[in-house]
Amino acid sequence: MALAPPLTSLTELDARLANDGFAVLDAPAFSALTDVAPSTFARWAEYWDDLRRDEYLRDGGRYRQRRHGGFVVEGEAVRAVPHRAHWQSLDYNALHGGIERWFEPLHAEFAADPAWFALLRGLARTASRLRGTQPWFVEAHPFRIDTADGIGRPTPEGAHRDGVDLVAVVLVARHSIKGGETRVFDAHGTQGVRFTLQEPWSALLLDDERVVHESTPIQPLVPGRSGHRDTLVITLRRGGFQGPTD
Repeated sequence: MALAPPLTSLTELDARLANDGFAVLDAPAFSALTDVAPSTFARWAEYWDDLRRDEYLRDGGRYRQRRHGGFVVEGEAVRAVPHRAHWQSLDYNALHGGIERWFEPLHAEFAADPAWFALLRGLARTASRLRGTQPWFVEAHPFRIDTADGIGRPTPEGAHRDGVDLVAVVLVARHSIKGGETRVFDAHGTQGVRFTLQEPWSALLLDDERVVHESTPIQPLVPGRSGHRDTLVITLRRGGFQGPTD
């Protein structure tokens, strides 16, 4: 049986991040944090039907589709940056680090949606309360992990940090799958929790300096019938985007 996530109220969010390094918000709380209406979330879900195959998977898999976008949030101002490669060092991604990975950009109408800017501002305010007010360099990754080949791996690199300050892992949908358990561990100890995000548009927020995280593989709920798990991963980093010169 899937373990329910340990939910945090908005009034407890900052303390939970400061004390434990992570917090889980249900969909209404995430909607309130970001000033995005549930109807907008439902409308956005269609973009996950038009992602592109990840050609960089070093395990030979074909189970991941994605897009990528970059933004800078400074106060209430949000601006998209010219399309850029996603880059992580080997210190943070031993499987796919050290290379420039060029993914298809976010859908233009999605990336320019005023509600999308509101979501980024809400997360940036959270990051500023955690680290202090400053510009935030944001990368957005819509993912679909499918079971067309029998198994899909949300985090093929295993338990990891992302090399940023704040990570938001938002569940968009689960369709005809089992598995996909989320695991969060203290980066400097053995303490950890595990649970399964089930509610669309619920969100896991992570202080990336303090915890590592992973999601277990997914399998089809019905043998021979493909399923998928859709997520939106947003990272916020102070000082600039990650790059080969870091």
